[in-house]
Amino acid sequence: MSEKMKAIIKTGPHPGLEMVSVNIPSLRYDEVLIRVMAASICGTDLHIYKWNPWAQERIKRLPLITGHEFAGRIIEVGKGIRGFSVDDYVSADSHIVCGGCLQCKIGQQHICSNLQILGVDRDGCFAEYVAIPVKGVWKNDDSMPPEFASVQDPLGNALYCTLVEPVAGKSLLVIGDGPIGLFSVGIARASGASWIGLIGRHPSRMEVARRMGADAVYPSDENGLVSNIIDLTGGYGVDIVLEMSGSAKGLEQGLRLLRKGGRFSAFGLFSAPLPVDMTNQIIFKGITLYGINGRILFDTWYRMHNLLKSGRLDISPVITHKLPFDDFEKGFALLMERPKKAIKVVLMLE
Repeated sequence: MSEKMKAIIKTGPHPGLEMVSVNIPSLRYDEVLIRVMAASICGTDLHIYKWNPWAQERIKRLPLITGHEFAGRIIEVGKGIRGFSVDDYVSADSHIVCGGCLQCKIGQQHICSNLQILGVDRDGCFAEYVAIPVKGVWKNDDSMPPEFASVQDPLGNALYCTLVEPVAGKSLLVIGDGPIGLFSVGIARASGASWIGLIGRHPSRMEVARRMGADAVYPSDENGLVSNIIDLTGGYGVDIVLEMSGSAKGLEQGLRLLRKGGRFSAFGLFSAPLPVDMTNQIIFKGITLYGINGRILFDTWYRMHNLLKSGRLDISPVITHKLPFDDFEKGFALLMERPKKAIKVVLMLE
């Protein structure tokens, strides 16, 4: 094997990414080396590509190999590894946890105090090979296509957000038509939600929401949107709101549309602090509010595996493009195109 590999790198504090030749990473005793087969582009990667204010503040080391969503095969294991072997077909959780902090010790590894994120705090998977601590690695079913296996990180966000409490027999509203919101529609349908609505901004994506199982879709600026949904639910509001837009308008709509005693899962990230009427919208309504970060290790991954293998969850409508790895610039351009048409773009290495 060559000592060099192709990698997509953020070389400096400016817009854009570059394909360069770098050394194949060396292994620590607790890591596996994986030959990447497929890697998907995330919104975080777009932030880093654009070098927007979030990226300027968050990225602490350059140069950096980007990317954190992938699938591949193990080609080498560290000396301390048990339970994984060469040629295992794997993906990995992008949250690299320490295992020693309070959160890790009490079963909350997904919010580890010393969390490192692949492709943000350490070199990522937009490369021919990636080295990953084995405690974050997941064995895939050999029948799963690499493009499906590569998007389990965001699919897991959707599953955790949707199923943090049961949805069977309940009405559920997704606010936001990004990939994770669309995945949530499919998960809610497969898990028995009685009615699923989605509020979005992009017609092509709202059409995909219907294909994923939404009963109704609403443009976010539709006149009478709130009153229409309230009327549809008998004047009560929906049982569950998944806020995935990260917008002030989405938050306001979601809190108004949630019934008394309902469940609100907050996943979308807001660019600035927002005022919230705690007294009337949260306390007096008696709602349950969840902040959703990452995936539950590894409960979320087991559930994803089971839903995908059962065939009840089909994520193919969300994966709109598969491109050769060398065409990464085209992939980023597709995701920055307006009006939005691409949803999930997967870069294929084999």
